[in-house]
Amino acid sequence: MHHLPNSFQISALCKDFISLTTINQIPSIFKSTSPPILILGGGSNILPMDHFEGTVVHNEISGITILEEDLNSIVIEVGAGMNWHELVMTCVDQNWGGLENLALIPGTVGAAPMQNIGAYGVEAKDSIQTVHYYRISTKEFQSISNAEANFGYRTSIFKTQLKNDCLITSVVFKLSKNHHQLHLSYGSIGEVLQKKKITDPTISDVAQAVIEIRQSKLPDPAKIGNAGSFFKNPLISKTTAQELHKNFPEISVFEVDDHTSKISAASLIEGCGWKGKIIGNTGTYKFHSLVLVNHGNATGAEIIQLSKDIQASVFAKYGVKIEPEVNIIS
Repeated sequence: MHHLPNSFQISALCKDFISLTTINQIPSIFKSTSPPILILGGGSNILPMDHFEGTVVHNEISGITILEEDLNSIVIEVGAGMNWHELVMTCVDQNWGGLENLALIPGTVGAAPMQNIGAYGVEAKDSIQTVHYYRISTKEFQSISNAEANFGYRTSIFKTQLKNDCLITSVVFKLSKNHHQLHLSYGSIGEVLQKKKITDPTISDVAQAVIEIRQSKLPDPAKIGNAGSFFKNPLISKTTAQELHKNFPEISVFEVDDHTSKISAASLIEGCGWKGKIIGNTGTYKFHSLVLVNHGNATGAEIIQLSKDIQASVFAKYGVKIEPEVNIIS
C-alpha cells in the first residue's frame, strides 16, 4: 500500500501509485492497469474517505512551451502537472497578464480547466484557449477548445460528460503582454493597493495583493490540513436572493446576470454560527467559515459528517442548499 497525498493531511492509502512524468507513459498505464484508477494532481481538492483500493496516477507532466507570440499577446502550452501558483508567478515575472488574480490557488494546472478555478473576479476560462487530454474509454489523445469545454461556475465538461474518462495532459493559455486588463473591483484588492499607495498597479502588484489577502484568510495546508473552500457559492434566482437578503441582511449577495445571483456560502455558514467552531478533530477555520480543517487526526468520515451538519443547518435557516466543491474519494 502507498500513501495517498492530500492537503487535508488525512492518513489514507492506495493500492498502487504511479508517477506520470511524460505523455509517452500514458497508453501503457491504461493498458496494463485495471480499474479503479484515480488521476491525481496536487491532491488539494480531494477528501479521501479511507483507503483507495485501486491505482493512483500522479500527474507530474510539467514545462512551459511558447506556441505563438506577437507584440500584444502570447500563447503558451503548460504541462498539467505543473504547480498552479508556480505558473502564475512565472507569468507575472514575464509580464504575461491574465492569471494574476488566481495567485496562490493550490493545486496543479490540470485542475484549472476541470474546476474552472476562479477568484477575485477572474476564472481560468478567461485565459484558456485549448485543453489537451487522453480519453480513457477510446484510448486516444484529444483536444477541446474553450467554447466546447462547457465552462461554468466551478465546472466544465471534464466534471460532467468526461468525468472519470480523461487525463488532462496540458493546457493552452492566451495571455496579454501589454495593455493588461486588470480586475481590481472584487474583494479587497483595491483596498490593499490603496493602503500601499499604489495608484497605477502592475500585474505583479495585483498578484502580491491577492497573495496577502489569501494568506490572511486561508490556512496553510502544511500547518493545518484543509482543501481551501469546501463548498461552492450557491446560484439562485435574483428575486429569491433579494427576498433572502431582505430577511437576512447578513448574507452577501452578488449579481451574476439579469436572472441569477450568487450567494456567499461563507456568509450563510457564518450566519449559522459555524465560523471557527471546533468539533472533535475537525472544524471550520477561525478566519474563514468556508474552509473545513483537520485539527490533527481527523478521518474523511468525520469531515464529511461536519459538512453534512453544516449543509443541514444552512438549509434549515435559509432554505438554501450548499454543495461541496471538494471531490470526495471513496
